Amino acid sequence: MDRQASDAIIARIAGATEAVGRTIRIMEVCGTHTHAIGRGGLRAVLPKGIALISGPGCPVCVTSQRDVERMLLLADRGDVTVCTFGDMIRVPGVTTSLERRRANGADVRVVYSPTDALELAASRPEREVVFLGVGFETTAPGIAATVLQAQSRGIANYSVYACHKLIVPAMEAVLSEGSRIDGFLTPGHVSVIIGPEAYEALSQTHGIPCVATGFEPTDVLEGIAQLVEHVRDRRPGSFVQYRRAVRPGGNRRAWDTLMRVFAIADAEWRGLGNIPESGLAFRPEFAAYDAVTRFDLPEVAPVSLAGCRCGDVLKGAIEPQECPHFGRPCTPRNPLGPCMVSSEGSCAARYKYG
Repeated sequence: MDRQASDAIIARIAGATEAVGRTIRIMEVCGTHTHAIGRGGLRAVLPKGIALISGPGCPVCVTSQRDVERMLLLADRGDVTVCTFGDMIRVPGVTTSLERRRANGADVRVVYSPTDALELAASRPEREVVFLGVGFETTAPGIAATVLQAQSRGIANYSVYACHKLIVPAMEAVLSEGSRIDGFLTPGHVSVIIGPEAYEALSQTHGIPCVATGFEPTDVLEGIAQLVEHVRDRRPGSFVQYRRAVRPGGNRRAWDTLMRVFAIADAEWRGLGNIPESGLAFRPEFAAYDAVTRFDLPEVAPVSLAGCRCGDVLKGAIEPQECPHFGRPCTPRNPLGPCMVSSEGSCAARYKYG
């Protein structure tokens, strides 16, 4: 981070904050931003009138407990190989986790992309391979592309547990919960796909600015500066700090690929409950690749993790350290909930960086 440039941005933030004359509450809805803020020590250099709040931006964290329990049911099947990104494997279930299931002999594998899972299915046609599709608009197009590849290549033993989420409805849900938010730092990588226009209606309805922001420390500071200045000027709207990647209209090719396989549907979120039109479900013509349908997974009654307040953290109701279990007994080594597990989790960031 260039010291001279960062000092100039911090001066802008301080000047605009003083002009507003009250605490400005900014929510980042991206787990990568949460960790960039902690890693860069940004809270320590910001004026006291800025409150940074972590929102529902960690895809592993917002996955409902009922979905976690159904994923564990898949791992219990002897005829299925479950493939997942690394964070998901340690998320606690009510009684166990995918990691513990693997230790007891279940075929659970960590992969770096959904293509790895597809190629595993192609190499072992006698065995069912399920990829756990957890993520936002950033990763969902790549997962949709593997389904199209499976169809074109005739790979019949590949399926996906679709648990994708859409970020804008979650932002709306946070505001409807009564949280006072003066502006949103919106995720740069999601904004690359959906475009800055996707936030405009929310911004105008609630009279608050949104700024699509990159992930370097100076990016985050610049995004905060833009937000504070728009708050000072009482200027709602959707703006872009991450201009080197985010373009008007987003990535239409990626979005069209996504919409070819999936349709927008209601989804259940940890902490926020059922949010209309906030997730993705397989279109009927791709139902053969839907793991829930393929394996006739049963419904699971609503469940929760005893003592875990991850849901309250995700909607900005409390700070991580306000949870009575934070740091003791809940730590990254012994997580009681997903916010302490994921590399994008706000509890993990606060524990690691203070």
